[in-house]
Amino acid sequence: MGSQEIVSSAFTKALSVQAPLARKNVDRLRRVNPTDTPADLVRRVTKFYLVGVTSSGGAAGGGAIVPGWGLATAGLDLVAFTEASVLYALTLAEIHGLHPDDMERRRLLVQTVLLGDSAIAVLNKGAERTVPYWGKSIVNKIPMTTVNAANKVLGPRFVTKYGTKQGVLVLSKQVPLGISVVIGASANHVVGRMTVKSAKKVFGPAPVEWLDIS
Repeated sequence: MGSQEIVSSAFTKALSVQAPLARKNVDRLRRVNPTDTPADLVRRVTKFYLVGVTSSGGAAGGGAIVPGWGLATAGLDLVAFTEASVLYALTLAEIHGLHPDDMERRRLLVQTVLLGDSAIAVLNKGAERTVPYWGKSIVNKIPMTTVNAANKVLGPRFVTKYGTKQGVLVLSKQVPLGISVVIGASANHVVGRMTVKSAKKVFGPAPVEWLDIS
């Protein structure tokens, strides 16, 4: 199985496995940190995510803090990076009170976070208007025909970006001069930071108060 097929398979599996885990993690972190606001928890899980994807040592530490974070492997490879990024995106969705229970809506939401501006441009074009924060619209508003059409466009882009040979991510316009970044501690941190930045564009500011996520 080639690297693109591996990433595609890992992504699809993570969309199913990580969704209930994301909700459990938010519930647990709220119990452990009862005074945390949604914004506080966003900062907390973002720190876990960046530490986890930066190094294998950090990954083990993140897994100890957040059970099931999905980074138990000694060396952080493409599969582990993909799983961690899916869990991060779905955890943010839960904090924002968004529960993408439909698989295709979940797929579109996470792909939009991981692909960033290029995905947002596709969605804006399909809607024939600019939407400030796409997260809520993807989960609750846009019709399934639009969701499926967007997934057909974004799916190949995601696999190409995250599954190029030998773990090389060609980040094109998202990195100055179109630098190609090889997966490793520093590269994972760079891509992780880009994911965090993209998530802010997709979800917008955290809610001021907690919404019922039960």
